[in-house]
Amino acid sequence: MPDSYDKPRFSCAAFAKTTAIVLSFVLFTAGVSVPSAGFAVVGSRTPQAAGDAGSAAAPANPASPPRADRSDGTTASGPVRAQPPRMPFYVATKGTTTIYVLGTLHVGFASDYPPEQPFRKSILAALDASPTLALEISPDELLLSQDDVNRYGMCRSECLIDYLPDSMWKKVETRMRGNPAALKELRHTRPWLASMLIETYDTLKAGFQSEYGTEAQLQNVYLRARGKIVGLETLNEQISTFTRLTSAQQREMLAQDLVQTPAENVVDVKELHRLWRIGDADALKAWDDAKSNKLARNPALAAQVDNRVVYERNRRFVARMVGLAAPDKPVFVAIGALHLGGPRGVLELLRKRGFVVVPG
Repeated sequence: MPDSYDKPRFSCAAFAKTTAIVLSFVLFTAGVSVPSAGFAVVGSRTPQAAGDAGSAAAPANPASPPRADRSDGTTASGPVRAQPPRMPFYVATKGTTTIYVLGTLHVGFASDYPPEQPFRKSILAALDASPTLALEISPDELLLSQDDVNRYGMCRSECLIDYLPDSMWKKVETRMRGNPAALKELRHTRPWLASMLIETYDTLKAGFQSEYGTEAQLQNVYLRARGKIVGLETLNEQISTFTRLTSAQQREMLAQDLVQTPAENVVDVKELHRLWRIGDADALKAWDDAKSNKLARNPALAAQVDNRVVYERNRRFVARMVGLAAPDKPVFVAIGALHLGGPRGVLELLRKRGFVVVPG
């Protein structure tokens, strides 16, 4: 088994940071290990911790967020205000217990969140009514995620070559031939992390930015004086989802990301974003299932990966959100949009627990 990349920061080889501007690794100060920011940001098998932790962290002296328009009034004159996307948003009720569920994207565009009204008024009203905002993991743990990704996703040695058959390694080399600095660092990753990084390069080529991920924007407008923000899973649970994958399952993840050209992957990311804006969770999941079936190299392994990374987490999410909810104390839940729809999605699991689930 390749060695763990857990040396102290000052003695690690410099790791690179993915940026939306140059789509390549920018090497930091020699001897300082900095995990990739903003990687693997859109798929259902992508955890929130895989996004840019910096985008979720509040600065020391944060600027006041733009005041969101929560009014129901209209104006008879003046410029037409940009409208926020619909997004997948649902209300689950059981007696006097309410769970609001919003499907997120961990990246986006500035135009997805108009300053005057970044979310639809029904979403803003649900936020105002909820004493608790539940994300995939809490903001405090998200700040720690970079260290764990570095520790469990990387090796001192060039371990990716050892994990992969020659044919797959040649595909990685071909994919990264225009980015030798990134390829150099990918050599030190385990396949699950390499998969996320390669997916991210294509996502960033489409112009997406992690600061416009839904979670970061929600926190900007979650203004309850006594409200709390919690996680539906711990950082350890999220990271172990990937570290517990077998080598064969990790290779399947990476193989799927190498099937299409970067241009084809960009088209898919843009289509995912379009469907997310429309806001139909079942349509999103159906599209993603069709894509997954097309990309799967080994259907049995692909199903195992989906079960571990998507469906087991769906069950955990539902158990935790139901535990947080109480009569007359709504919970607002924001998790990756591809976790919501389908027969094994969060919405159907809530229905099986006796909740009535309707679009919000």
